[in-house]
Amino acid sequence: MNGYSGHGLDEDAFGEKPSSKGGLQTFDAFPKTKPSYTTPSRRGGQWTVLILLVCSIFSFSEFRTWLKGTENHHFSVEKGVSHDLQLNLDIVVQMPCQALHVNIQDAAGDRILAGELLKKDDTSWKLWMDKHNYGSGAYQTLSHEDAYRLSQQEEDAHVHHVLGEVRRNPRKKFPKGPKLRRGDSVDSCRIYGSLEGNKVQGDFHITARGHGYRDFAPHLDHDTFNFTHMITELSFGPHYPTLLNPLDKTIASTESHYYKFQYFLSVVPTIYSKGSRALDIFSGAPPSQQTHSNSKNLVFTNQYAATTQADELPESPFFVPGIFFKYNIEPVLLMISEERTSFLSLLIRLVNTVSGVIVTGGWLYQISSWASELLGRRRARKSEGVLTGRHHAEE
Repeated sequence: MNGYSGHGLDEDAFGEKPSSKGGLQTFDAFPKTKPSYTTPSRRGGQWTVLILLVCSIFSFSEFRTWLKGTENHHFSVEKGVSHDLQLNLDIVVQMPCQALHVNIQDAAGDRILAGELLKKDDTSWKLWMDKHNYGSGAYQTLSHEDAYRLSQQEEDAHVHHVLGEVRRNPRKKFPKGPKLRRGDSVDSCRIYGSLEGNKVQGDFHITARGHGYRDFAPHLDHDTFNFTHMITELSFGPHYPTLLNPLDKTIASTESHYYKFQYFLSVVPTIYSKGSRALDIFSGAPPSQQTHSNSKNLVFTNQYAATTQADELPESPFFVPGIFFKYNIEPVLLMISEERTSFLSLLIRLVNTVSGVIVTGGWLYQISSWASELLGRRRARKSEGVLTGRHHAEE
């Protein structure tokens, strides 16, 4: 009736198959995989190995990211009222100690005789140059900073590195200087140590005796001035000698006697913490009052940015040569925390990653198989057409 018999087709073949037992007919709601997909083959084995390799790489990357954690930066206004600020200094000036004055003049009007609180040792400039091997790049001028030094400063700004250095160096002592040998010329002065000052804007300066700030000491000949200096350490807060600050391991030289070096510093209180609970310890008191809370996972310190200016001055009583550090305390607090998600979150991410790779790999395998099969059919048709053409030509 429908024209099936005219084409040699059986109409019953297009109907539902009756059950052999006369009971319920079988119903399959899920399509079956092609037999060619379940047949072992060399190509399928290679594809399986590739999927396993991709799963391993992605899983290892997820685990390493979880183990390392994520670093977060938070800025806020510093709460509470703080009073003191520790300054750590280790500098060598190419002038005898008896010819130098070291003082601090802050915005509160206090004048701190830093020369009496810091240690001063007579030394030789050549010994320091030889010890630190300035020619190989251990100490650098600020105008010729290389990429390696900048990468070291960047590394010292991360939580894991700061906490690691603090744990490895609990003594926080200044390194020993080179010993004077017989015949060495004593032409320099090493000034080093830590001192407490007011946590306000201030000016730390190293000048020649009899020059500046109404200094009534005997006047020195200007030809003896040489403010060439080498900074090994300049930091604020607890002393961590292994951390590289912007002015650490720098050298500035001049051939002029009446010369002025100025450094402008912006100090930012900083908290380094590891773990989500570490920042909860910070209850609102300033860091200077919470140094007792320092632990292996929490460090209170300070960072600073520095700009420099150097000028040759006219030899006049109105100008004071020397080395000046002008620092300003920023009213913000930087909290850098390293946090890690829970282990359950890691498992969920691993399951999602592996499942996604397996499903995507299966799709790509099926698509590539379908494309390969389709390409094979087209080639077969073309080859059949060519043979047919030859057959007709021979006829």
